[in-house]
Amino acid sequence: MPETKGLLERLNGGETIIVAEGYIFAFERLCYVQAGPFVPEVVVEHPELVRQMYRDFVRAGSDVVQALTYYAHRSKMSLVSRADDLEEANRLALRMAREVADETGTLMCGDICNTGQYTPGDDAKTALIKDMFKEQVEWAAEEGADFIVAETLVNLGEAMLALEAIKMYGKGLPAVVTLTVQIARDEDGKLCTNDKVEATEALRKLEEAGADVVGFNCSRGPDTILPLLEDAKKAGIKVPLAVLPVPYRTIQEEPTFMTLTDTKTGKLCFPVDLDCHLCTRNDIVNFGKRCAELGIPYVGLCCGNSPHYTRSLAESLGRKPEATRYSPNMSLHVIYGADEKLNAYERESAANNNNR
Repeated sequence: MPETKGLLERLNGGETIIVAEGYIFAFERLCYVQAGPFVPEVVVEHPELVRQMYRDFVRAGSDVVQALTYYAHRSKMSLVSRADDLEEANRLALRMAREVADETGTLMCGDICNTGQYTPGDDAKTALIKDMFKEQVEWAAEEGADFIVAETLVNLGEAMLALEAIKMYGKGLPAVVTLTVQIARDEDGKLCTNDKVEATEALRKLEEAGADVVGFNCSRGPDTILPLLEDAKKAGIKVPLAVLPVPYRTIQEEPTFMTLTDTKTGKLCFPVDLDCHLCTRNDIVNFGKRCAELGIPYVGLCCGNSPHYTRSLAESLGRKPEATRYSPNMSLHVIYGADEKLNAYERESAANNNNR
């Protein structure tokens, strides 16, 4: 197999990279992850399932195998009494991701994320976060990651700590940093990080600090995340931009999947009653086409993602991944189809009966 081109080589060469995220929600739906803590215990308990999901997303069109180390940091693992499994879970997830990436000629990335510990001005918590990021970044570099993602960061301060760890301990690997913008607004009424930095300005600060790719992921669906990217595009962010929304139909009044309500009951849907707000495949196609119009080179889907969505995204960009073989073909449907093959059996049977 020829050597796989690196992330920055591909992005600087004008390619679009598709990245499938969302493993935590996918395994929660399969009943291998508990909603609430959302800790990826499945990596240790059923590694064969994780390996298969890696393959499924690549088969559907992902250019990257993102190691399932989201929420596999010290804080979350301790929450479910899994602290003793911390290093094993990280290294196993990374090794399997490396294995599948090598099998399929794709890239593999390590993953660090929000810790739930960040408090501006709290030196003790800052030190704790630095230690958590350090060990995960070192494991990712040692296990052969091609780049490292820091994702779902709601505070610029914590995002800066994550970027600092990648730069210090990532052995020169590219850093992709994606913020999660929820509903906070600054004094001017503009959407901002939870620590009150306007969204585009936060990306600019990450760019200035050395991030190789910056953007937004999670929380917001396609319709409410794309305006953030449009603003960033207009602002002239020079490094490649990334966007990985959740595949839910968020709206202006309910801009994140954590604010979506059930029209039948009026109750909040997050996290286990979101099904009624899932995007259609056509929604994902339209999202992909808009990303292409904007020239966004790093695109994907986050919590709620599954292979059929990743396939739709890939096909919206003109690709035909292996899974396209099983894309819908309604011309062969027993009710809606019009293909001549549908009547071939009946014609053959009639001919056989006439020849008796």
